[in-house]
Amino acid sequence: MRRLPVFFVIDCSESMAGQPLQAVQEGIDFIMSGLRTDPYALETVYVSVLAYAGIVRTLVPLTELFAYRSCELPLGGGTHLGKALDHLAKEIERSVMRTTADVKGDWKPIVYLFTDGRPTDDYEDAISRWNAKYENKVTLVAIGLGQDVDFSILKRLTTNCISLTQIDHEYVKSLCKWISASVVSQSISVGNNQEKQDLLPLDERYMHLAKEKLSFRKGRVDDRTVTFIGRCQKLHHPYILKYTRHLQYGELSDVNINLYNFKLQTCAGISEDYFSWTDHAAEKPKINTSVLEGGSNCPHCYAETAFAMCACGNLMCYDGYSEFAVCPWCLRQISFSASGEDFNLTRGQG
Repeated sequence: MRRLPVFFVIDCSESMAGQPLQAVQEGIDFIMSGLRTDPYALETVYVSVLAYAGIVRTLVPLTELFAYRSCELPLGGGTHLGKALDHLAKEIERSVMRTTADVKGDWKPIVYLFTDGRPTDDYEDAISRWNAKYENKVTLVAIGLGQDVDFSILKRLTTNCISLTQIDHEYVKSLCKWISASVVSQSISVGNNQEKQDLLPLDERYMHLAKEKLSFRKGRVDDRTVTFIGRCQKLHHPYILKYTRHLQYGELSDVNINLYNFKLQTCAGISEDYFSWTDHAAEKPKINTSVLEGGSNCPHCYAETAFAMCACGNLMCYDGYSEFAVCPWCLRQISFSASGEDFNLTRGQG
């Protein structure tokens, strides 16, 4: 039986922290459970899961559907789309069987690429390499999660660009139902020796084909999400603070510009694996606290604030009353004072 390889390539950057990543995690599990109920898919479909942030790794190598075991999606700093494409190309070369004079190889692979923003690495050459070799050999479906996806980049990879305007459980579940139905439809087609890979109709209540080309300011940092990493003073466990951009003043008449600030959206504990998924060689931009709005207590020990900065430049939690504290990063004893002054702080890539 010829195999139908299906690859899921998932953006696990900092901007996905919180509900977005959880919704995608549940969505992937939902897809696999649904496919296992279909006899055609069980016979032909092989799946692989790749994750990318500041680095790229294969979480699940190409494997039979019935043998798939759920994997936990990571979180890391950076959105390295270029590296993800090069890594995906190597996985295809390594695991997809080619047709030869003696043997019929696998069916045309399908790739579902998830992202919620824009790349933070050098992606130009990787896109050129991908298009030169795989444009006609792979069916790639690019899925933009949320309202800030740069489709001008994704459209250089594929015409199959789908926009999901919200990243919550309802929207992602609807998307995953569509993906499951698409894979089943394709598995039936190849089971009947017909290689038909047209997109199934979309549920317009939740998603639509992205026809517009959005243009974003180029750079190595996500300009719509600001993230910080802190550590719990008592337990030393890491956590992430995620702020999202909001329009503060629109088109001021005298200067004709928009002014934005960033409101706290998520403060949650994260795994130590975050640091191994982050590109530590990337630039370390700073942002002034004057444009940040909102605070949170520590998600681990529930201390009064998770936004206390040590002299070493790292964030930690603080209970608000102790005379001294020990920084969980540099292990120095420090004291805090509320100066009320704004300061610059190193942010993540997003």
